Amino acid sequence: MSTPGSPSLAPIALKRDEGDALWAFGGLAVIKASSEATDGRVFVVEMLAPRGAGSPLHVHHREDEWFYVTDGELTFWVGGQVINAPAGSFVYGPRDIPHTFDVVSDEARFLLVTEPAGFETFMRAASEPAPTLAIPPPPTEPPDLGGLTALAAEYGIEILGPPGIPS
Repeated sequence: MSTPGSPSLAPIALKRDEGDALWAFGGLAVIKASSEATDGRVFVVEMLAPRGAGSPLHVHHREDEWFYVTDGELTFWVGGQVINAPAGSFVYGPRDIPHTFDVVSDEARFLLVTEPAGFETFMRAASEPAPTLAIPPPPTEPPDLGGLTALAAEYGIEILGPPGIPS
């Protein structure tokens, strides 16, 4: 039931591997809920990534970000705290708090959620459509951190350093 003045939203029900698939940040990203489907409330993506995949050290200025690890293990660095996150772990990174993560198992599957939605526009701009529902082949060249930094800034994301857990 909708209330006056609010749009009516449809339920979302997607199985594993259903959704818009992208090769993003070294892994397979399957979008489960986007701005369009949630009236801007939440973005949900299921990630499948190999050992060593992760993000540059960054900070979101528009959204909070959280992760739920379903298989494998990740290591996070959030606001200076190192967090080992095996399957079943939940990690929350509030906006304006620097963070990064690395996949430390052979591969990992996890949910990445941002609130409010909108991060998916950056993810789509920084990725390519996945031709298969598999982890992409390893890159043949180092990432263009300068280009990624400029692109991220357009979406309220500040890249603070390279991928990897700061020491």
